[in-house]
Amino acid sequence: MTKIFCDIADLDLIRKFNRKKIVKGFTTNPSLMRKAGARDYESFSKKILGITSKPVSCEVFADDVKNMINQGEKINEWGKNVYVKVPVTNSKGEFMGNVISALNQKNIKLNITAVFKFDQTKKILKRINKKTKVIISIFAGRAGDAGKDPLPEFKKSINAVKKFKNVEILWASVREPYNYTQAKQIGCHIITVPPTIIEKIEKFGKSYNKLTLETVKTFLLDSKKSNFKI
Repeated sequence: MTKIFCDIADLDLIRKFNRKKIVKGFTTNPSLMRKAGARDYESFSKKILGITSKPVSCEVFADDVKNMINQGEKINEWGKNVYVKVPVTNSKGEFMGNVISALNQKNIKLNITAVFKFDQTKKILKRINKKTKVIISIFAGRAGDAGKDPLPEFKKSINAVKKFKNVEILWASVREPYNYTQAKQIGCHIITVPPTIIEKIEKFGKSYNKLTLETVKTFLLDSKKSNFKI
């Protein structure tokens, strides 16, 4: 079963989606935090962690090994349900294996983000133990935006982590509700989804006939509202 996480930092939306049984956790990043109006990263993150007991990923934003480790250790202290989110590389393209190893050895739960290739997954797996929880977030949508098929990378990564009961593959960078179906089909453990797409997933199951009627009725209604004539 593929678990659904909600990809959001807005406090009101977190309260709303935390009440939904379909939502099993939350992911954030510095961009979402900024969009949500966060001024103080720590206090804002603690507000999120105070709303829910479900897993929440909070990301480091340093760009060097020493400070990433330092930030990761501090974030880990914010709550029992927090996962420290670490980019697979820094902005210089350097693999953050030393960060992953250092935090993993201290039994800090990790979400390794901005992963695209199976080769990156293999590097991560060489740096972790087989007991501390680790999420590996592979960015499907951004790969698709670049004209690349992410599914082969997912399948190889999912197969590789079968030896690690503590590791889950997460489908990130969702573009449409059907991505959830794709994630389930390949056995992906988690998918993180924006609120608007979660609401569409909740409506899954409509027949093609109903979809046709809804579409035609929308066209008809809009033409009447516009008072179109030929």
